[in-house]
Amino acid sequence: MTEWTKLLPIKILVTGGDGQIAHDLVVLGEQDSHFEFICLGLSDLDVTSSVAIQQALDRYMPDYVVNTAAFNNVDAAEHEPERCFCVNRDAVKNLAIECGALSIPLIHLSTDHLFDGHYASGYAESDDVSPLGVFGESKRQGEDLLRQYQPRHIILRVSWVFSAQGDNYLLRTLANARKHTAIETADDRQGCPTSASDVGRVILAIIKQLENGADAWGTYHYCGAEVTTRYRFTEAIVAAASQYEALKTTDLVPVSSRALHVEVERPASSVLKCKKLLSTFGIKQRPWRSELVAVLRQIYQ
Repeated sequence: MTEWTKLLPIKILVTGGDGQIAHDLVVLGEQDSHFEFICLGLSDLDVTSSVAIQQALDRYMPDYVVNTAAFNNVDAAEHEPERCFCVNRDAVKNLAIECGALSIPLIHLSTDHLFDGHYASGYAESDDVSPLGVFGESKRQGEDLLRQYQPRHIILRVSWVFSAQGDNYLLRTLANARKHTAIETADDRQGCPTSASDVGRVILAIIKQLENGADAWGTYHYCGAEVTTRYRFTEAIVAAASQYEALKTTDLVPVSSRALHVEVERPASSVLKCKKLLSTFGIKQRPWRSELVAVLRQIYQ
């Protein structure tokens, strides 16, 4: 790990400020005097407008842009492909062009949905992508355009993100556990849950090293440590939350993903290999179980 030598706060403009990763990134970063944040939600910055992006960059003059803005509803993407591609592809192109023109490094959040999920052992950055639906394809094209228009970029692919706010699997599971005696959950999908706060930690660690001269642009994977299934993750959520409240759910029913009537197939394996991030930046994975305990404590306390 390179020693931190920056004297002035590093100014970071965060897009998608209404989302869970943006929220936790800023909360984490505000505890560190090395950083100054401008967090812009949809009402503050229309990332689909190159003019709006140009104006925001001219106004705030950030040292880095972190793009967390995305159309993340996998099923809705099948019915709203134009909107999905507008946010996940065209907006990324706009950001890449405008950041490139001003030599502002761009850190972009991407997804495990670029892969078809056939590799049970997990995916490295060098593996071929093969999205299963509109959402994954829109993210794939966004990545390609970013590489084309702004070489000074970091693409960080993450999976199964959860936090104390927003729309995520943890909060949906808690809502269902309060309503239903039994919950059906997929036992044929595996991955590594990742807390939004942990993603924020990784982003800040990368930025610090880039500031100290690390020439390490490119694509990286990050997820929480320990492979699990959706069923086992649900089991862990219900067990941990039961320490805080009496949930209605007493039975978890393992089913196939197809039985859940989703609009589009999900990757059977969302496991991301994180060796490149470790060897390049020295950033280690944190266990998702301890992150889950911390997030639930935040929710209930």
